[in-house]
Amino acid sequence: MAGYFSNHSQFQTRFANVASSTSTTTTTTTTPPAIPAETRPRPPTSRHFSTSVVHPPHEERERGVDIPAPLAVHPLRNTWVFWFRQQRAPGNKITNYEEGIKKIASFSSVESFWGLQTHLSPPSALLPTTDYLLFHAGVRRPVWEDPLNRAGGKWIVRLRKGVADRVWEDLVMGVVGDMFDECGTQGEGEEGGCPEICGCTISVRQSEDIVSLWNRVDGDAKVREKIRDTLRTVLNLPPSTIMEYKSNNDSMQDKSSFRNSAIERMPVIADAS
Repeated sequence: MAGYFSNHSQFQTRFANVASSTSTTTTTTTTPPAIPAETRPRPPTSRHFSTSVVHPPHEERERGVDIPAPLAVHPLRNTWVFWFRQQRAPGNKITNYEEGIKKIASFSSVESFWGLQTHLSPPSALLPTTDYLLFHAGVRRPVWEDPLNRAGGKWIVRLRKGVADRVWEDLVMGVVGDMFDECGTQGEGEEGGCPEICGCTISVRQSEDIVSLWNRVDGDAKVREKIRDTLRTVLNLPPSTIMEYKSNNDSMQDKSSFRNSAIERMPVIADAS
């Protein structure tokens, strides 16, 4: 603990040296002179704890003291929730999807987002078969069967090991920062409009990491394509990147998020000679 706290044994006292300032002249009075207020011993101050009296804000205003305004909070357009899922519980027992999902926290401002994000371990520090999930607050549970997810699907990008931290941060920033807002229209949710993007996930696996971006409506091909193109821009993906799409209905049928997905490749444009 020595690295967290200062060494109080080196603390310099502020007691006045009364003894050295007293006169050696003999006095005839029997009553000792009063010590002036300026030379009376004062309690030492601390660099960690205040020894002064703190007045409530309303008393400070009455005394004419300027009170600094509270720091401004920058609200987000939507409220988002971070979730965590580990497929294998302690003891190496395989848990089903629902049992493994745990809510971390929700946030609705830039400040609360960074306060949470800076305390989360990066994907590279997670054990295999572990997921991070970020979903709109209107999604009750980040599963296929949720009312806001049921009719939608997800874009899937498989990553080689070593790049997940950067890609996941870019994806989260894109979702939270409304970079996909023009990809669809606002839907009707219980708490007002729900964006076309329901959320995103990263799945840490043994030989690869997989990110997915979930959207609300699977049936509109133009919306899917616009989300795909925006995702390429947000993640700065090279043209050769393979992207997959799978509807949540298909996932409910085959009980898999990533198997049997439709693969899309960007056409290769030959250089003009």
